Amino acid sequence: MKIVQKKKLGMISLIIIACCAGYFFYQQSLETGKNEADPFFKEEEQPAFAAEEIKDGAGQAPAETKSPTVVKVDVKGAVKSPGVFTAKAGERVIDLVTKAGNFTENADKNKVNLAQLVEDQMVIYVPEVGEDAVSSGMPAEGTAVGSQGAEGDKINLNTAAESDLDTLPGIGPAKATAIIEYREKSGPFQAIEDLKNISGIGDKTFEKLQDSITVN
Repeated sequence: MKIVQKKKLGMISLIIIACCAGYFFYQQSLETGKNEADPFFKEEEQPAFAAEEIKDGAGQAPAETKSPTVVKVDVKGAVKSPGVFTAKAGERVIDLVTKAGNFTENADKNKVNLAQLVEDQMVIYVPEVGEDAVSSGMPAEGTAVGSQGAEGDKINLNTAAESDLDTLPGIGPAKATAIIEYREKSGPFQAIEDLKNISGIGDKTFEKLQDSITVN
């Protein structure tokens, strides 16, 4: 009986030792890190969109949006409501004439390029039937149609825009503004010599531009 009991005790001891050894190795595997063979311990891949978000966050700043340019057009002549109007990108002469109340009964539509795209500071002059004027739509740096009248290429001091007066020899932006202010306060010019009433415009300046101006 003692021998049998010793054998049982020996078997129990071996089982205990095996359990302890198994537990020891299990703890060692937990301490050394993840089990690479186990698919549950594989590192999760970072989603592609996350990488893009990081790139965008550290990349270039969003592009700045440009404010739209304000386009002002002076419409005058044979229109019902002449004045300065704001034009949108892509608008044409006909669109601005419509904003100015459309043509009058005496308007000579054949001398106006209605399909021309408008530009900032443009002067659109609609002549009357029988009036000697070329087609409208000239930019400000050219000779405005509204200033021509019956004397061909001359600038009309009473109807010209400030940008047109600025094109005259000896007249810069400051003097052009002074001419506009003079006719608004004192009324229309009665003769081209009245231009010398404006400070800064003397005989020499007048001699340079007298052949380029009119009051008719």
